[in-house]
Amino acid sequence: MTRQSGYLLPTEKEAPADAEAVSHKLMVRAGLVRQLGAGMWTYLPAGWRAHRRVERIVREEMDAIGGQELLMPVLQPAELWRRTGRYDIDELFKLRDRRDADLVLAMTHEEALTYHVAREVRSYRDLPLILYHFQVKERDEPRPRAGVLRTREFIMKDAYSFDRDAAGLDRSYQLHVEAYDRIFDRSGLEWYRVESDVGMMGGVGAHEYMAPCAAGENEVALSDAGYAANVEIATGQAQAVAGLPEPLGAPEPVDTPDARTIEEVAGLLGVPEGALIKALPVIRDDGRPLLVVVRGDHRVNEIKLRNRLGAPVRQATEEEIRSVFAAPPGFVGPVGARVPVLADEALRGLAGLVAGANEEGRHLRGVEPGRDFDVNWGDVRDVAAGDRCPNGGTIRIEPAIEVGNIFKLGTRYSEPLGARYLDEHGSEHAIWMGSYGIGPARIVAAAVEQTADEHGIAWPRALAPFDIHLVTLGKEGEEARTVADRLYDDLRATGLDVLYDERSASAGEKFADAELLGAPLRLTVGRKGIEAGEVEAQVRRGRERRALPLDGAADAAVELWRALP
Repeated sequence: MTRQSGYLLPTEKEAPADAEAVSHKLMVRAGLVRQLGAGMWTYLPAGWRAHRRVERIVREEMDAIGGQELLMPVLQPAELWRRTGRYDIDELFKLRDRRDADLVLAMTHEEALTYHVAREVRSYRDLPLILYHFQVKERDEPRPRAGVLRTREFIMKDAYSFDRDAAGLDRSYQLHVEAYDRIFDRSGLEWYRVESDVGMMGGVGAHEYMAPCAAGENEVALSDAGYAANVEIATGQAQAVAGLPEPLGAPEPVDTPDARTIEEVAGLLGVPEGALIKALPVIRDDGRPLLVVVRGDHRVNEIKLRNRLGAPVRQATEEEIRSVFAAPPGFVGPVGARVPVLADEALRGLAGLVAGANEEGRHLRGVEPGRDFDVNWGDVRDVAAGDRCPNGGTIRIEPAIEVGNIFKLGTRYSEPLGARYLDEHGSEHAIWMGSYGIGPARIVAAAVEQTADEHGIAWPRALAPFDIHLVTLGKEGEEARTVADRLYDDLRATGLDVLYDERSASAGEKFADAELLGAPLRLTVGRKGIEAGEVEAQVRRGRERRALPLDGAADAAVELWRALP
């Protein structure tokens, strides 16, 4: 029985002072969560109900593709992470026990499950295999923010597929694509499946599931031609630069005293920012210098640059710029550069450009890549709104919350951890793996972000902590209370989850709390309605009001509820 008078639902009129995201504000105000410390959140009863609803959907779809649920520990031996090369990840919590043994708090479970599979799977007959669990993850997040969106502890469903070869992995991956598509459809979210970078997970391919909303920390490149990719790896044909200067037969020096930034130089010379060459002096992981150049109106994409080079880079220090690149900061350019030059593809074919002259207070105009300096080419910039996608559509950029991700790991973990099998001929092979994660808390937060209005949360029907919020305006002993009690019993008999507000609070307070909590349907029983033979119904999304007949109100409410999004 869920009567609000005895239910822990501490609603608040004001949001936390540090809250910026809508989900952060409303989940606290609606009494769903409370903060324990930086990046540490407690789910109160109503918030946990929403979390469990997501879990149920995920569990049903994972079971439908043959997934087998298990549970692995959060506390793990550090040695497994050393063997896969992930022990030095900054966000990994590391500790020692009383015997001085090195341990970690897992942020994901590739190492643990691969360790078990290496010992339990022997034959090709044991494959394919899909295993998953819901478990707490720990992440030493440097900047926890946005409520439950960026935390140091969270629950994740992670699944792992184990196959004989790449073709088997492709089949398992497609099974998860279809299952994830159904999960997010059933959750009532607006979502995109986008191409993504493999990141610290490693492997041979990845996609992310993104829920667009203003609070999202990721940016997604989308087009009307069906293109969808995380901006980290998105590619496109750059828009042409309007007003490029006329080409010159050779670069000409021009004085640019005190003009170091793209904006300052473009303004001084009266040219568009896209006519400039932006230079980024970097140092590779092995210590070798490199000059990366892009159009002045573009930004270097560090992930695409890392993938192009096959290793990370760092920006050169001011001292390195002067000594290694032989140029003053703010005037570095590719003409006459003493180091190799990597140019973004958007510079290919352009002429009449402006670049640093590698001299204090000077730039060069009339620069042409390939003619005036040797160059290697690569796609190393962020795409921009208005670019053309590979499918020919116009790109737009939207912020989004990452709510799930899937990776083709290949043999990234099976090789170092010895997960191998014997084929039908007795030959040994490494097992091919996939990894598939979903964050229930992120789905909950994304649903709040996407559906909220100025009055509070407006849950999609599948995720709401309660299906119906029943409010009585009658006091103990009054007819309205008696009728509401009876309707509560009738509604519970239908199998729906009902929150019954029979508190002695004012009607205004009850309605405000109901709209804040956001159950899809609110029913109100009061004296005037009883006299008219009606129960007032309000559909939370859109706040549309309807009158249901008092006789058979429970069945009418269920029918209305089933028609809601």
